Amino acid sequence: MVERGKSTQAEILSQPEAWQVAIEALEGCTEELSWISSREPYEGVIFIGCGSTYYLASSAAALLGEVSAQPARAFPASELWLHPSAAYSRQESLLLVAISRSGETTETIRACEAFLEARRGRLLTITCVPGSKLSSMGSLNIILPSGQEDSIAQTRSFSCMYLAATLLAAAWNGERGTCQALKQLPSRAGYLLQAYAPLAKQLGGDTSIERFYFLGSGPRYGLACELSLKMKEMSLSHSEPFHFLEFRHGPISMATQGAMIIALLSEKNRQPEAALLDEVRAQGARTLSIGQDQAEVVFNSPLDENFNNVLYLPVGQMLAYERAMQRGLNPDRPENLKAYVTLEI
Repeated sequence: MVERGKSTQAEILSQPEAWQVAIEALEGCTEELSWISSREPYEGVIFIGCGSTYYLASSAAALLGEVSAQPARAFPASELWLHPSAAYSRQESLLLVAISRSGETTETIRACEAFLEARRGRLLTITCVPGSKLSSMGSLNIILPSGQEDSIAQTRSFSCMYLAATLLAAAWNGERGTCQALKQLPSRAGYLLQAYAPLAKQLGGDTSIERFYFLGSGPRYGLACELSLKMKEMSLSHSEPFHFLEFRHGPISMATQGAMIIALLSEKNRQPEAALLDEVRAQGARTLSIGQDQAEVVFNSPLDENFNNVLYLPVGQMLAYERAMQRGLNPDRPENLKAYVTLEI
């Protein structure tokens, strides 16, 4: 009998090695990414995905905007498929970036087909599975097999594909040396997984924590959504994400005893974010801050803030895994979920 949670644990812990292989693969795509980003003056970039990859799309769109000032937005793939006129006009020249771990999710495939049929612009795809339908649909197709997983909940695949989105943002801004710089991330991930494993186990096993709130802004909001989703999927716990300062506008009333606030701290906006954490602690909530420095989980990375975002993921993933194990659940096979969705339409 397969040990409960074995696959998820292995996939989380193997991320340093998976990232290294992914970065080597992405190094071979640098010229193509620069070409597609400068091929024509796109009026906008649209990122799409489903579930975890929609949150990846949300973070990637915000990151591209911050790094390059290129207008970018994110949609669930189903919205682009079923309501295209609400997503883009008939006149716009666009780049569509479609993200799917399996490359077979129906909504994503249909959205891409409709986009191409309407001749709205170029398509770039990011997936982990060679030979999947999505992996051959684009003008450029990025395939990262090192992100493939046995588990249903995404961990390793999400972070590997996020590295591709990070490199796209850098290429758009003409930063040719970013792939070399990203090679420093796997060792940082290995450090985080080793140094903070006891903390993740302690908090995951703490039955006094009744609900979780994940806070992040800018590119970190999509990551907060993803980590909140991991907590829901794996451990069936009450978990919600919020834009950092938006948490004050109503949800802060829930930040009392029994609440855990996981904060994805920004370097640039640390002061207002830290002030909010002081407020929720005064109300009785507990906090776990994650960031470059002056946090409970510290990256201490030499990279620019915009290229460190993937480092928010490993400890948050481990926390969800440990919570699931404490509750007697199997994070490899969360209840009522499939690895990807196909629709008979």
